[in-house]
Amino acid sequence: MADDIADVVIVGAGASGAAVAWSLARTRMRVVCLEQGGWMNPAEYPSTGRDWEMLRGFQPSPNQRHRAADYPINDDDSPVAILNFNAVGGSTILYSAHFPRFHPSDFRVRSLDAVADDWPIGYATLEPHFAENDSNIGVAGLAGDPALPRHEPPLPPIPLGRMGEAMGRGFNKLGWHWWPSDSAIASREHNGRGRCLNLGPCNSGCAQGAKSSADITYWPMAQRLGVELRTHCRVREITVNARDMATGVAYFDKDGVERHQRAEVVILACNGVGTPRLLLNSVSARFPDGLANRSGLVGKNLMLHPWGLLTGVFDVPLESHFGPRGCCILSQQFYETDALRGFVRGYTMQITRGAGPVTTARGGIGEGSIPWGAGHHEAFERLFDRTMHIGICCEDLPEECNRVTLDAELKDGHGIPAPKITYRLSENSRRMLAHGLEHGAQALRAAGAVDVPRTAAPLRHSGWHLLGTARMGEHPGRSVVNEWGRSHDVRNLFIVDGSVFVTSGGVNPTSTIQAVALYIADAMKKRLANLFD
Repeated sequence: MADDIADVVIVGAGASGAAVAWSLARTRMRVVCLEQGGWMNPAEYPSTGRDWEMLRGFQPSPNQRHRAADYPINDDDSPVAILNFNAVGGSTILYSAHFPRFHPSDFRVRSLDAVADDWPIGYATLEPHFAENDSNIGVAGLAGDPALPRHEPPLPPIPLGRMGEAMGRGFNKLGWHWWPSDSAIASREHNGRGRCLNLGPCNSGCAQGAKSSADITYWPMAQRLGVELRTHCRVREITVNARDMATGVAYFDKDGVERHQRAEVVILACNGVGTPRLLLNSVSARFPDGLANRSGLVGKNLMLHPWGLLTGVFDVPLESHFGPRGCCILSQQFYETDALRGFVRGYTMQITRGAGPVTTARGGIGEGSIPWGAGHHEAFERLFDRTMHIGICCEDLPEECNRVTLDAELKDGHGIPAPKITYRLSENSRRMLAHGLEHGAQALRAAGAVDVPRTAAPLRHSGWHLLGTARMGEHPGRSVVNEWGRSHDVRNLFIVDGSVFVTSGGVNPTSTIQAVALYIADAMKKRLANLFD
């Protein structure tokens, strides 16, 4: 069954798809977006109940969550599990809203450090789109960070709290860089949304509406401009004609009926795993190895940001379970390459809040630091609100052996092959993680930690950042899309999510993903007259 033709069909309603839908709708084109999940009801978020730490179906891994909108992922051949969320708003429903930008150096890795490749665009190209995105969604931060070109976040920074102040003193003692992190959280009322109440359970959905997830920021604006958003629609493949032009997408609607949405332009916004999965499943006589894959690079160069985690225990109360879970301060002391460290590129130290009461108790009982019976309450008091965490976000260099393919046996509920992840940790990443754990422990002790009982690297359940599997570049043989997101092989097919990233940087990527998406949308609008030439 075929639907009427649209000017543009977007697959995916997450961070990038929402931003592009809003931008293109301002041209009065007919824009249709297909999302395999549905709208979230904030009243059903775990954070509305006293047992919010139990998550109740909001686990970050689709293999544990098993919602109807999910698809399974075979990540057995990877030390890092793939995490995502399928809904209007995508993974921004569960993200921490830690919102740093890429550095200018992240776009020039080959020129600066003789590894990976340079992007065909740079920080200066994206700067106005960073600023536009910050304003649209409401980013809180403090101007003047010496690690970055100066920019002015539209909202004041998230309060540091006792925990942040203690960690800041520790970094000062060491003479290391630190700064309040940019956060996609409304620290005061913004665009009709209430301010953050510092409750803490951001990572299972913000019932207050202060966290700038795409469903409550871009989508209301896009729908007011006429974008048609269809939920519970699972796309199976992109269709093409004999002239190597996309004609639309085949999808299953909410009733399981197979339909075809015709469109003049197709845009993929399915993340660094979902996008290559869809391209590889779109096989035809013209594209036997998957659509837009004449370079052979679709699915390759997967980057996941290997993550280290440290826990520091203090002998004074820090009130550390108050405030946005993943947003406080960061240090980029070790962000840029220093050959004396034994690895290239670097990492961010992300200071995150302590655990809630239930998580503290369960974790302590599990590891033996909190006993049952006598001494239980005393041991709990020594840990609760007296811990903080440091996440080590390591830059992941692109390697073709790290890839997304289609699983030969595993399928989703509509019979579409599931993605299979093959990923290994490079020696460069191992050395970087070891350096991060060592220096993270040093920072915690400088801040006053009396114990650093737990470290982990790489953290298994940390695969939120899905990058690089349909990379951007000027040469068709070495990239999947050109410098403005258009497929080299299919002239009316665009990709706007993190899969176009050439390098991964050493920071959470959502700010840069949305800036890239807005840049690609503007590039498309400038070229509408000759888009198909």
